[in-house]
Amino acid sequence: MALNARLSALVMASLLGSEAARLAAAQPQGTSQTPPPIALPPPPGPVELPQAQGIIGATPPTAMEEEAPVVAPHWALGDARQLLAVILSIGKRGLLPADYEPAALKAAIDGGEGADLDALATRLFTDLATDLRDGRTPLSARGDWFINDTDAKTLPLDIALQVGLESHDIDGALTRLEPKHPDYAALKAELAKTPATSTTKIARLRANLDRWRWLPQSLGVKHVLANIPEYMVRINTYGRNIAAYRVIVGKLDTPTPQISAPAVGIVVHPPWVLPQSIIKQEVGPLIARDPAKARARGYVWTGEGKTLSVVQKPGPTAALGQLKLDMPNPHAIFLHDTPNKALFANNPRAYSHGCLRTERAFEFGILLSLLQSGQRLDDADARNKIADNLVELIRAGDTARAPFKEPIPVYIGYFTIATAGTGPLQSFPDLYSWDAPVIAAFAKARKDLNVPPVALAPAVSPAG
Repeated sequence: MALNARLSALVMASLLGSEAARLAAAQPQGTSQTPPPIALPPPPGPVELPQAQGIIGATPPTAMEEEAPVVAPHWALGDARQLLAVILSIGKRGLLPADYEPAALKAAIDGGEGADLDALATRLFTDLATDLRDGRTPLSARGDWFINDTDAKTLPLDIALQVGLESHDIDGALTRLEPKHPDYAALKAELAKTPATSTTKIARLRANLDRWRWLPQSLGVKHVLANIPEYMVRINTYGRNIAAYRVIVGKLDTPTPQISAPAVGIVVHPPWVLPQSIIKQEVGPLIARDPAKARARGYVWTGEGKTLSVVQKPGPTAALGQLKLDMPNPHAIFLHDTPNKALFANNPRAYSHGCLRTERAFEFGILLSLLQSGQRLDDADARNKIADNLVELIRAGDTARAPFKEPIPVYIGYFTIATAGTGPLQSFPDLYSWDAPVIAAFAKARKDLNVPPVALAPAVSPAG
């Protein structure tokens, strides 16, 4: 019990701010400080958490092709002129006016109301709405992107069009489809004041604006968001970042993919089922060369050659550390502890096989457990109970799972221009060179990017 009490006390001190102070003092320039846990008021009314789903693919960028066809309604000249004004100024939102045929729309307006104007204005509204909601970048140019974007279901375009025409507020109907995250607004503001001659900066701002459109408009009232180029992950609840942690991301040859997945619990003393890529490149040769050394590192295996399967048992030097976030997804990517904590002092931090090794993982797990429990963050009894439970599970030494009552959505994104949780925008190195294909897609006409949706097989990426 004495060990239990000491561990609980250390964790509680960390959650109450002493660890936050230590991080602030040691924080490398360009990353945010960890805010201390805060007492949060209950939301003003019932708030429904969007259902977190397992990833079996990603919403293709041409999501309109999956929706019911939009029948061309009647366009009054005033509404059509509003649409033309939005198109001519759409560069302020990071899209390209030429993609939406302003000259053709003006000619149709000059020709007066009728079927031709109705058909053209409806098509251009739909194209623009699709890009503002889902992004303009084709799937093939997004890097390793496997995010479940539900906006096609929650923000149907036929409803947006109907609302715009009935309210005679075309701009408002389109604006409601855009991302609501503060970083998106900050990127738009930065773009608006960037000189036209700063073409490189404009291209990067466009790319990062589009990345926000690849995500669901609502990330969930409680969610986790990691930014790969920043090497950080944050916990957000009711629109506020309440904690930030450094992470170690995938190496250049095993990049961390952009994914979304539901966190459904915490696993203590997790075994590591090695992917075939790591078995082939690293552990398989070690087993063949020095099986005694492989056993000393906790590896157990069955089969041989192409049928070789390897698991690393939990232990003090196990790659996954003492706990991992249980977030089922077909890419075997998750956030977890690590025994090599000295690496968190480095910047850059790209050493993993794809998973996110998370700083102060025990504190991270306690905070997520507290959030999903529905208790207030300042509820000391609830916090102590959760901490004690995890401490007891770790002391027991066996693999065990502490399930959540409700899933918490987790998103792993890739933003090379972003705020560090709060404050001004910062630039981060393009670790995997994923900016270039997005920028190249913007250099092409939109009509040349209308490729059929790509079906994504649930492939398993390297992890660890």
